[in-house]
Amino acid sequence: MSFSSKVKEELAGHIGKSRHCQLAELAALAAFEGHGKPADSDNRVLRDKFLRLREELSGGGAGALREEQMFLAIRMWDEGAGAFAPTETVDGLLIQRSCCKRAYIRGAFLAGGSISDPKKSYHFEIVCRSVPQAKQLCEVMGSFGMDAKIVARKKYQVVYIKEGEQIVDLLNVMEAHIALMDLENVRILKEMRNSVNRKVNCETANISKTVNAAVQQVRDIEYIRNTAGLSSLPDNLQEMALLRLEYPDAPLKELGTYLNPPVGKSGVNHRLRRISEIARDLRG
Repeated sequence: MSFSSKVKEELAGHIGKSRHCQLAELAALAAFEGHGKPADSDNRVLRDKFLRLREELSGGGAGALREEQMFLAIRMWDEGAGAFAPTETVDGLLIQRSCCKRAYIRGAFLAGGSISDPKKSYHFEIVCRSVPQAKQLCEVMGSFGMDAKIVARKKYQVVYIKEGEQIVDLLNVMEAHIALMDLENVRILKEMRNSVNRKVNCETANISKTVNAAVQQVRDIEYIRNTAGLSSLPDNLQEMALLRLEYPDAPLKELGTYLNPPVGKSGVNHRLRRISEIARDLRG
């Protein structure tokens, strides 16, 4: 099962406790499905969620609603024709509360959303049937601090988010807490790998730089030896040159310990720089 399917399965099992939240999610299911009653949808998860909502809303008691009353409550019933009449946007009165906005986003995702496998990439999207529908969805998501974007794709408008941290927040908004933990675990592993790779790359670059510098130092010393002779160097530089030839792979700090008296890394670096300058002058 794909990660997107797992998220939808989790959300399909979540029913808002309040009737107003159930109506908000029902309205989103109907608006984003768009082709007919959610009960007749080819989308099994959407169909099952609608049936569960209908069962909750018509389950008896003072708040029980018939199907006609449910669609009247979400402003998607044509009284003249006596038929279900879905709209692209949801009546603003249904999504005034924060909890109802959560339910609306949850319903929109179940009807038209998908999320990529976080092991491969971070991408969350909901396909909308029109610009007004996409703008309403963006506005509702924006109330939770989501920076969603809209892009046209054929005859549809797609609301999407590519920021991993915001997708985590959005799963929390929709109350997909199991999926949220799964995604966070993947993000942590990715961050650890990236951190290790950065350190390895940095250390590799430093090693390469050190090796290249040591090779050039040996070349300079050999050039001086083959032209003016190492005896032309001051005693301290001659001693340094001979040590570098003897220990071509040794780091500067180690080289300094072989001198008498020992010299620190900066002192060794200074002497080798002076040797390189002398070789450069000889070449010039």
